[in-house]
Amino acid sequence: MSAMDPTEVFRQEASELFEVLEGALLDLGQRPDDRELVDSAFRALHTIKGSGAMFGFDKVASFTHEFETAFDRVRKGEIKPTQELISVALAAKDYIRALIEDPQSTDDIIGEAILDDLKRFVSADRSDAPVVEIAEAASLAPAGSKQAGWHLYLEFESHILRNGSNPLDLLEDLCKLGPCFVVPVTDGVPFLDEMEPEDCYLKWDVKLHAACDKDAIDDVFMFVQDELKLTLSPLEHVEPPAPAPLFQLLDEEPGPMAETPVPPVELPAAPVADQPVAKSEPKSEPRPEPKPEAKREERGIATVRVQAERLDELMDRVGELVIAQARLTQLAASGSDLSIKMIAEEIERLASSLRDTTIGARMVPIGSLFGRFRRLVHDLSRDLSKPVEFVTTGEDTELDKTMIECLADPLVHLIRNAIDHGIEDTATRAANGKAEQGRIELAAVHSGAQVLVTVKDNGGGLNTARIRAKAEEQGLIAAGAVLTDHEIHQFLFHPGFSTAQTISALSGRGVGMDVVKRTIENMRGTIDLSTRPGQGTTVTLRLPLTLAIIEGLLIRVGEGRYIIPLSAVEECVELTAEDERSRGRNFLNVRGNLVPFLRLREIMSSSGSPDKHQKTIIISTGESRVGLVADQIIGNHQTVIKSLSKLHSDVTIFSGATILGDGTAALILDVAQLVSLAQSKVEKQHINEAA
Repeated sequence: MSAMDPTEVFRQEASELFEVLEGALLDLGQRPDDRELVDSAFRALHTIKGSGAMFGFDKVASFTHEFETAFDRVRKGEIKPTQELISVALAAKDYIRALIEDPQSTDDIIGEAILDDLKRFVSADRSDAPVVEIAEAASLAPAGSKQAGWHLYLEFESHILRNGSNPLDLLEDLCKLGPCFVVPVTDGVPFLDEMEPEDCYLKWDVKLHAACDKDAIDDVFMFVQDELKLTLSPLEHVEPPAPAPLFQLLDEEPGPMAETPVPPVELPAAPVADQPVAKSEPKSEPRPEPKPEAKREERGIATVRVQAERLDELMDRVGELVIAQARLTQLAASGSDLSIKMIAEEIERLASSLRDTTIGARMVPIGSLFGRFRRLVHDLSRDLSKPVEFVTTGEDTELDKTMIECLADPLVHLIRNAIDHGIEDTATRAANGKAEQGRIELAAVHSGAQVLVTVKDNGGGLNTARIRAKAEEQGLIAAGAVLTDHEIHQFLFHPGFSTAQTISALSGRGVGMDVVKRTIENMRGTIDLSTRPGQGTTVTLRLPLTLAIIEGLLIRVGEGRYIIPLSAVEECVELTAEDERSRGRNFLNVRGNLVPFLRLREIMSSSGSPDKHQKTIIISTGESRVGLVADQIIGNHQTVIKSLSKLHSDVTIFSGATILGDGTAALILDVAQLVSLAQSKVEKQHINEAA
């Protein structure tokens, strides 16, 4: 496979920086006095600008530079970021993303309009803000002080060039504060055969002849503070050198401008302890050069970008290995050769370890997904004029990357519905004695081999009567039919169903919730809906950790073998003679609790007589528990899931198939569908008894 295009690498890294920038801007709207957020936003902008220029995205570098310049008053603390200013800054971020992802379709007029809006907001009330020009920096020096500038010793981290920063650009910015005399210190440059091309080995000794304050110097190096060791001391009065460009001072060959003499200032290449130093120029502390091994340790744990397709291919190979290992284990168990059994056990251990490692490599914190919705909530809150607080918990919960990708669209629909339909307008909330600001909670938590993702709002809850009326209007149910609230709420997932009074840009066409349910079920997950009138609605998504390999319980029903996902199994009990006699009741008494059960032989239409001692597997999804009666429980089985063909799309009680150790296929039972089937039978039984 060919190497990745460097431009594509830049786009991926820029995407991560955009997430940081957007998060900082949204947080800044809530905490306008947080200086760390401002610095974080500027660091992201600075890196995007530098990397953009490096990879030839000149428009990106130019626009981002204007963005930085316009937003500079916020960084200096002269103005506080308002919601209007944050909205314009977010629009500027979107424009930069468009310049990177699809530069041909971007309109320069839009970019100019965004910058004009940005400048207009930051220029508001300018007369009231304290303005300090660099040219006036000399006035900041105390009266009678002989200070004429600063003596700086700069030592950058060796990896600064890898991060897109250029020390020469920073030195050039420093020269804008006043006349500078820069001497490169080369004592740390190794021999050529030991040199890393992407590492920075130079250090710089700088004399800045400008009576500016320390903050002005800190501003120059603000974005590289974590990658810089800076020694700063006052510089006593010395006649400044004649103005000359920075790069002329660093050139080895004299150019046309080299005729201008520059007064030499004697500086040691590296400070020596016993060397006398003039009182007017304090000695810089010597900095021992770290050993190459120490440098490598300081870089921390190395990371490598891997294309998603390669991880998918690796998972497929691991799945095939698991199947082959299961066949080997079965063959070893049927023989008497002890050495073969030992080898089979060793391969089983290695395959299990490789499976866990591969799945772990595909795991991604769900917080990377949650961060995307903050902007969605911010924009919807503004467009609908509904103040909404967005709270997320469990961002560190890990989920397979494929699951993360599939989960994005369903969560967008759920959050849009929660704000549009769930959260009431300000007047209604005030009339009901609620706080003016609504609340959306997005949470994730591990529950066994599943991840529960919940979207909860504190709105008005579901209007069961309106849902029922709309279902009757569309002919989905007969007028006067006896239905539970749970059954009525399920109509929300019916294609084309909507209770919205009018069609808007956000809702009303009945497209959304049916897509959500279909997507979640395709991920082998379930969706639960609970509501409390006047207090809000909670939607819970129950998802497996991965779509590729699961642990299953292998059972036999008649001559067929089936797999039940082990994460859904609570316990196994034997079907008693009393339970056998009550065939019309379809309930088990499990330690005083009644649990409905299904006879899999009847569902599968198995031939022959059942085994004498049948077993019941208690499964659960959410708060619902159901028993499945089988002839035999064979044991645990590591299951590689294979999708069913389109010819079997109407078979709802199976979610896929797997290959057993002997090469035969076994169907995987869909727990959610079986629980729904049992609940439906129970409700019909109650209705018949009531009649």
